[in-house]
Amino acid sequence: MRPRFILASGSPRRRQLLSEAGYEFEVISPPVDEVAHGWLTIRELTIWNAARKAARVSRMIPDAVVLAADTLVTIDHEVLGKPRDLEDAVRILRRLSGRAHEVWTAVRINHAARGRAQSFHEMSRVHFRELNDRAIRDYLAKIDPLDKAGAYAAQGYGTEIIERVEGSYSNVVGLPMERTTRALHAFGVTASRSSKSQNPNPREIPILKDPKERRG
Repeated sequence: MRPRFILASGSPRRRQLLSEAGYEFEVISPPVDEVAHGWLTIRELTIWNAARKAARVSRMIPDAVVLAADTLVTIDHEVLGKPRDLEDAVRILRRLSGRAHEVWTAVRINHAARGRAQSFHEMSRVHFRELNDRAIRDYLAKIDPLDKAGAYAAQGYGTEIIERVEGSYSNVVGLPMERTTRALHAFGVTASRSSKSQNPNPREIPILKDPKERRG
């Protein structure tokens, strides 16, 4: 029998990625305040936050396999959060225009009843097209940027602003599915139905090999 599988995240993009990959799971969004200590690297920060989320749900339901994740978007070693309003979204996209930035995700998987846990992280580098103000406002008219770190989404209309991605495309969406699938299999969690989509990048943003830099 497959173990009970819980996604410890309220992210609709993570739910969509796991669902489209054929997984059956429950969703519990843990009430955990994310830390943002300056003495931690981006890698350490995301791993710590993911581990805290997973631990909270694992204490509640120790016999379940619990997956939690934390994602940060950075440029020039600065974390880009969600925009405050539409004008802040315009400002963020102007800063990203014509440049590369990083998307960092840490994943933590716990199975408390068996005393097992695993963490890993993924970094993808996203290269933006040169965007003028009209292109930025046209793009923002098609999405809601206020719930998105960096004020954009790779899926949907992402091809209008993204030139290419180095590394995992699904990581930019919200969860590095290539490594997540392998890690879940080691915990006995497998897809219960066929994947709805074999191509998580339907609009064909060019994907290059994993970036060499893995440091925070």
